[in-house]
Amino acid sequence: MPEIKENFNKTNEEVSKSQRRRDALELKSLARDLIAMSPSRFARLPVDEAVRAAVEEARRIRSNVARKRQLQFVAKLLRRSEAEPIMQALEAMEQDARQVNVRQHRAEAWRDHLIDRGDAALGELLRQRPAADAQAIRQCIRQARSEASRNRPPAAARALFRLLREMDEAEALPAATDGRS
Repeated sequence: MPEIKENFNKTNEEVSKSQRRRDALELKSLARDLIAMSPSRFARLPVDEAVRAAVEEARRIRSNVARKRQLQFVAKLLRRSEAEPIMQALEAMEQDARQVNVRQHRAEAWRDHLIDRGDAALGELLRQRPAADAQAIRQCIRQARSEASRNRPPAAARALFRLLREMDEAEALPAATDGRS
């Protein structure tokens, strides 16, 4: 991506027309993503004021033709400004979201493993994490099993999930041994 701006600034002999077109389409896609992005997430991006104003204007436009024209204008502004920091910030946001997702899945796997296997799984967890609150975890497991057997809402399972998620945030939980990560 760093070569996009450089490709637009080079003469026709140095960069092929196809490459310039691919770069322009990539910036148009970035412009489309910026327009569709939530305002709170967009506010965290390092965007020039001209681009920021053009994106906000594009969000207000309801006519499809005018909106398409504004999209082209945002892409043109991105060609003139530095798009690399914006793309890096978007990648960092996506990486953070992926890490949160992995932590959630790990905590869910441990919750299910603990509820299914009970004390044997708790022993595994406590060998890995001796400082964990065994009594609170054991109580949540017992209540979650009871709720499941009586077809009640899984309040205890949610509480167990929250405990495990907090443990994972402090230090990543090991993989649950039943094949889940």
